[in-house]
Amino acid sequence: MQRNLQNWISGYVEYTKHSESPDLFHMWTAIGTLAGALRGKVWVDMGYFKWKPNFFIVLVAPPGVVSKSTTLNMGMELLRELESIHFGPDSVTWQALTEAFIEAQEAIKDVGPMSALTVAASELGTFLDPRNRELIDVLCDLWDGRNVPWKRRTKGEGIVEIRNPWLNFLSCTTPGWIEENFPEYAIKGGFTSRTLFVYADAKRNLVAYPGRHLARYGRDFATLRRHLVNDLKKIATLSGEYFLTPEAFQWGEDWYAKHWEDGANQHLNRETYGGYLARKQTHIHKTAMILAASTSNDMIIRPSHLVQADYLVTQLEAQMTNVFRHIADNRDAMLAMQMADIVTSAADFQISKRELWKIMILRCSMEEFDRGIKGLIAAEIIQEATSGTTILYRLRSRDKARASSQQGDDTIAHWESLAHEAHLAGIAAGEIDATVVHESPKLNPESSD
Repeated sequence: MQRNLQNWISGYVEYTKHSESPDLFHMWTAIGTLAGALRGKVWVDMGYFKWKPNFFIVLVAPPGVVSKSTTLNMGMELLRELESIHFGPDSVTWQALTEAFIEAQEAIKDVGPMSALTVAASELGTFLDPRNRELIDVLCDLWDGRNVPWKRRTKGEGIVEIRNPWLNFLSCTTPGWIEENFPEYAIKGGFTSRTLFVYADAKRNLVAYPGRHLARYGRDFATLRRHLVNDLKKIATLSGEYFLTPEAFQWGEDWYAKHWEDGANQHLNRETYGGYLARKQTHIHKTAMILAASTSNDMIIRPSHLVQADYLVTQLEAQMTNVFRHIADNRDAMLAMQMADIVTSAADFQISKRELWKIMILRCSMEEFDRGIKGLIAAEIIQEATSGTTILYRLRSRDKARASSQQGDDTIAHWESLAHEAHLAGIAAGEIDATVVHESPKLNPESSD
């Protein structure tokens, strides 16, 4: 099963590089797309349970800043080219979800019965009610990939049993929707700890007319898309267990010990993010399966896959506070974070007290405003200065204001370096036959002559 592309994810990032959305959005859309192709047919056997490469991925950005739903659809359009893939409803009810699982039932050789669904919801709010505890509990069970029947009672057929259900979920939302709909206890609960939130707050570049822009790449663009679809079809045929090499097991044991040692993960509050930290090992191994499938059919996870997966998952943690910073039972803390955001987005990262109060006047009282300012100064997030008679509030570190899209682009550049190093090492070790795959094609403008 010869591949066209050396690395499917790298090829996909190249395919999408002329859209406005940040690289990181495309990276995780690619991972979710590959997961949709693999379905529940592959796994890492942990004895008591199995890790399967399904994901809950949510693209988060302020409204109108980046094209979240367009980004998601670019990957899903490729996945829809595969006849074997079943898509679930993007507006969920128990009846709709149950019917979709029933329609997706199939028998897979050496796997058995399976019902695998990928859900691509352009708006998280149409699919999920965070306050519906019963729905959240079921979604958590489905993410865990437990090999137990899933039962629901329907009006027409009574109790329906779904064997080996598998759910891969990708969606888009805004920080405002999360703030309005997620209670604080939900952050500490099961769903958010199983979900990878990918945050961006700025366009990567400005592309007013994408079609006209891509016309410059003509045959290269069409060829790359064809390679992506053809390789995705080949990846979809993979089935069975993924095995870790002895070196990968050793890397994983060393990582696990370091992950749980005292003083680790100090950048994340354990009371709030303890559930996520407990599942980070699972996130990494699910991602490692995807990275392995992206480059090879041998179904082997090597240390390089785990290193790359750990890097990609860990990089998302820097933006977790941007996703959840406004969710707090403490009103003063919520208002303070809103004011910090305003200072961060102001010209030259500073704003006068008068202008800040004008923005906040409909949100809080003067007493709450003063308490928020004092808290931000005490936490050394902002500092107070004067210019003549004008009081100014300035961000203490301008490095903190770097756009998340730039951070994401740096993440992809470093990941591509890791992936390239792993490829060269694989060739040197005889694990990869350099003649089997081709370099991922680059989009080059066609000559106008």
